[in-house]
Amino acid sequence: MLGAIEAGGTKFVCAVGNEDGTIIERIKIDTLTPEQTMPEVIHFFKKYDVKSLGIGSFGPVDIDKNSPTYGNITSTPKPGWTNYPFLKTMQEALQIPIEFNTDVNVAALGEMLKGAAQGLDSCLYITVGTGVGAGAVVQGNLLQGLSHPEMGHVLVKRHPDDTFEGSCPYHKDCLEGMAAGPAIEKRWGQKGHELQDKQEVWEIEAYYLAQALMQYILTISPKKIIMGGGVMKQAQIFPLVRKQVQELLNGYVPLPQITEHIEVYIVPPSLGDDAGITGALMLAKRALETRKATN
Repeated sequence: MLGAIEAGGTKFVCAVGNEDGTIIERIKIDTLTPEQTMPEVIHFFKKYDVKSLGIGSFGPVDIDKNSPTYGNITSTPKPGWTNYPFLKTMQEALQIPIEFNTDVNVAALGEMLKGAAQGLDSCLYITVGTGVGAGAVVQGNLLQGLSHPEMGHVLVKRHPDDTFEGSCPYHKDCLEGMAAGPAIEKRWGQKGHELQDKQEVWEIEAYYLAQALMQYILTISPKKIIMGGGVMKQAQIFPLVRKQVQELLNGYVPLPQITEHIEVYIVPPSLGDDAGITGALMLAKRALETRKATN
């Protein structure tokens, strides 16, 4: 039996399951302070004979295994979680192999192994909700360098009809500042699900998202792009994004996945809201395999 944690800014999803990704039991725990949340998390896993654990966490986090703060949540604005030793806390409590990464990276892994990108060794997963984040798998490996990708904060050109200043506390009008759920609500005075019939809302939203996807296609060249999160549950946005991506690329990447079959290249997650927790299970499987290989 494997354990999985999808740690979000509002809730933790904790699950146990097996190596094929089947979830056997799960719970949701509010993300309050570590002192309130973590004892419940640990208590859940101690009820089971869990052999390894995979964690996908909100960030920023330290995912450099050679770093002394590997497994820490770092500069988050979430009260109480700044510099929190997430991985160390779970290792001390459970004494089992644990792999740690970002929530969006593990969602990308879940979709590659069990979802919309099955059979491929590369995909990009982007979530558009309270924030904007993206993770990627390249040649079967989760993408990281100095740190994990922060693709939600790429700069985008402003729509000519958009006067909204942007809501990112760091960059104002980066992608997250212009296209995340809070940006939609601040710009229009209503939440996205209340604006589903207003075409101009989604034209502007697609304008920003398509610019970001163009940059990701040109830099990472993913074999599949999967778009999840609350905002992307507005199904009408997918055709707009696909159309604008094609217009922006303007034939520069003359591959049939983009020029002819973009409707199966830019897709919603086939795992739905389970992409992250399934990916965390797959991360736990990798942790177990690594332990076996080194013994």
